[in-house]
Amino acid sequence: MELGIYTFAETSPDPGTGHTVSDVQRLRGLLEEIELADQVGLDVFGVGEHHRPDFAVSAPAIVLAAAAVRTRRIRLSSAVTVLSSDDPERVFQQFATVDLLSGGRAEIMAGRGSFIESFPLFGYDLEHYNELFAEKLDLLLKLRDSERVTWTGKHRAPLNDLGIYPRPVQDPLPVWIAVGGTPQSVARAGRLGLPMALAIIGGQPERFAPFAELHRESARQAGQAVPPLSINSHGFIADTSQQAADAAFPAFKATMDRIGRERGWPPMNRHEFEQSRTLRGANFVGSPQEVIDKILFQHEIFGHQRFLMQMSVGPTPHDKLMRSIELFGTEVAPAVRAEVERRTAVKREA
Repeated sequence: MELGIYTFAETSPDPGTGHTVSDVQRLRGLLEEIELADQVGLDVFGVGEHHRPDFAVSAPAIVLAAAAVRTRRIRLSSAVTVLSSDDPERVFQQFATVDLLSGGRAEIMAGRGSFIESFPLFGYDLEHYNELFAEKLDLLLKLRDSERVTWTGKHRAPLNDLGIYPRPVQDPLPVWIAVGGTPQSVARAGRLGLPMALAIIGGQPERFAPFAELHRESARQAGQAVPPLSINSHGFIADTSQQAADAAFPAFKATMDRIGRERGWPPMNRHEFEQSRTLRGANFVGSPQEVIDKILFQHEIFGHQRFLMQMSVGPTPHDKLMRSIELFGTEVAPAVRAEVERRTAVKREA
């Protein structure tokens, strides 16, 4: 199993002190976090895209390009690229460049986006939310698969035997589809034979098992090989369970309450937070052993090939994030990999 981290590089005020880190500080810290993740043996680091004042990254490919020359083996992914409001040609060129700089470690995680700020910013109508994504994904895959492309759609000028450069090291450049639980999106990823990143940030994980099966079954029905599945969730690791909970709760609450005011969610309380970090909850907040147990519990449900954790849910101090990354790479990841390998060997022998 591949294990990694994703982040939105949040810059919201610390709920205890009111202090807000600058974008300069957050981006410098982010590059240090990616470097450490690489050094401790994690497999993937994803950087998300937002266009609002409480996040420092609106252009993930630029951050990943900087990380590419400071790392050696970790895969570098968007998390996500809001493809509906972007230009597939530029997305492909940017990530092909990251792939070249990194020696073949770039990935695109494409999604429709859970925030809508990019649509008016780049001149798109939200009435075309679903149509834009389907059309632009079709073009992105054609650009990925062929050096020269002829293509016609509704929302941009056609391409007539035009080339797109540079070409990446990887052929094909990996494209994952990020979904939040919409069956149509899940089925589309399966039909196209594309790996899927399933976000689980609330509720009991077993409720999402039908999405994993729909992804696999849609691939089989379309004659595709069954593509990989990633589970993406919130989490935080500290030396003890209590330290993890006490460090994570204020930041989690500040972020979820702020977004909740926009979307009509009730405020988070400590009891709900504690429930979310039990074995059958959504959040991976705890000691290394608790996180190991929870990843393996969900692996029994989903049989997934990748797990990504968003540690910086809210304004978490940089030093605590660095310790969380260290524990993830040195204690959690080796134990999870060994147990998944053991389980796989047992199934092969059965």
